Amino acid sequence: MSRSLLLLLLLLKVVAMTPSQRPPSCHEVRTAFQLQQVGRGRLVPEVPVEESDLEICQHKAPTCCTRKMEESYQAAVRREIAHNIQALNFELKFMIVSHKSNFKEGFTHLIDLAVNHTLSLFDSNFWLLEQEARDPVRELFTDISLYVLGEEIPVDAAVSRFFDALFPLVYKHLINPRMAPLPKEHLECLRLTRQDINPFGLYSQTMATRLSKSLWASRMMNQALNMVEHVINGTEQTVMTRECTRALVKMQYCPHCQGLTLIRPCVGYCLNVMRGCFATLAELDAPWRDFISLLEHLARQLSGSYDLELALLGIREMVKESIQYAEMNGSNISSVVEKVCGPLQESPAKPTLDVIVQMNVEDELPQVTKFPASGHLRREFIKYMENSKAFYATLAERLCSGDLAVRDGSTCWDGEDVVESYTNIVVSSEFKAQANNPEVKVRGRNVLITNVINRLNHFIQTGSEKQISPDKNRIREGSGGDDKVEDADPSGDCDDEDGCQGSGDSSTRTGTKLIPDVSRKGNGTVNVLLSYPGATKISHNQKNLPGTGSRLKLSSALPLAALLFICQYI
Repeated sequence: MSRSLLLLLLLLKVVAMTPSQRPPSCHEVRTAFQLQQVGRGRLVPEVPVEESDLEICQHKAPTCCTRKMEESYQAAVRREIAHNIQALNFELKFMIVSHKSNFKEGFTHLIDLAVNHTLSLFDSNFWLLEQEARDPVRELFTDISLYVLGEEIPVDAAVSRFFDALFPLVYKHLINPRMAPLPKEHLECLRLTRQDINPFGLYSQTMATRLSKSLWASRMMNQALNMVEHVINGTEQTVMTRECTRALVKMQYCPHCQGLTLIRPCVGYCLNVMRGCFATLAELDAPWRDFISLLEHLARQLSGSYDLELALLGIREMVKESIQYAEMNGSNISSVVEKVCGPLQESPAKPTLDVIVQMNVEDELPQVTKFPASGHLRREFIKYMENSKAFYATLAERLCSGDLAVRDGSTCWDGEDVVESYTNIVVSSEFKAQANNPEVKVRGRNVLITNVINRLNHFIQTGSEKQISPDKNRIREGSGGDDKVEDADPSGDCDDEDGCQGSGDSSTRTGTKLIPDVSRKGNGTVNVLLSYPGATKISHNQKNLPGTGSRLKLSSALPLAALLFICQYI
């Protein structure tokens, strides 16, 4: 009886010990291998094996990993790190692409608005030039648009071509309307000699100078948006080195080979691996910060006196003043033209006495929605970019945050075993500090990232060499360029910012009919200047002198104008 009881007890003991003595299984490793989409489950052995040809996850004990699994792990970490970089870049890239789209959309709308606003000048003030002036105006704004969007079209050359095309029209219709139709050779002479004759005084030069300042800032802002997109795309295309790939596998997947599928790397260990992998990216930190500072400078310029909207819509007034200047100096211009291009014959048709009252209405800028790049969207964009100054210096910290690594105090993986804390030195993100990195051997710089850094530095240098200084109407050339630094005042006395207006008292000639110039003064008085065949030509200065007998107040001018208008039909 006692013997049977003893046998029963021994049998129960054997049964109780059997589960703990079963050979270990790789079931959890296979499950993780499949769930994380590393590879096919059949690559994972059923039980730990003695694997001698492992290159990364080498361990003395039996392992659940094989050489094929190591290759799959390497492909997996390359995919994962690329995905993580794209995730970090996503918000920044979205902001850039969105602002770039808003910039182009707003700029296109503003160009169309400025074209129509400038063409309205010829509809209301110089209607005889209306049809022929359309092409030069549109060509000017086309050149401006191409320049801002990146084409190598100098602004001063575009403005010069515009005034070259405008001068023959002004001379033919406004300065010498009684002349016979000008031959093509004469018109071409006027176009080619416009800069020598200088019929528009300093107005053409002033227009080019003012536009250059505002358009340069807008051009740089557009190029900056393209540069940011280039930098982001360059970082996303970074190829992991062999040393980095092996270090990432050792950090993330070597614990699986021992059946430790839930253990995570220590944060210090993770920082060393990531800083070694992205040592070249960290070198973007300094130029990136300088780039953000340049963006802030451009934003201040575009929000200040070099606002693109004001510059483009202000072209109308500058063109108007230049034409009025040419009209006032018509006799002198005609004398010079006769010497340069040859004399002209007057038209045999005798001008009739016509009185056409043309009101010179005050110009007003059209009511438009503020250009997006200079309003709320720009401020939001610059604020976001300011917050991203440390973007490339903190890549490792952000990659190691969250679920990837654990803080010291909890058990974690240090590359060899499960420990309470990581004891190796943690290096900084600087490239030169990677010489002491215990986890990743950094052999050299990434060629692709180095090219991105060089392009970024070149852009920063370009923007720094030519910046608009805070001084009024001045461009600073850091490289010793010979650009004009002063914005000359065409009148010689003051500029528009001081409250002065361009001369608007010149007599207006429209075609072969001499008409009175009717200008509205601020006190509501309308002055009428009558011109008639045989009348002595009155200079601009004489118009303002008392006693000339050619300027009449409204009470006497309107009856006389009406009488002359009626007499031509009798």
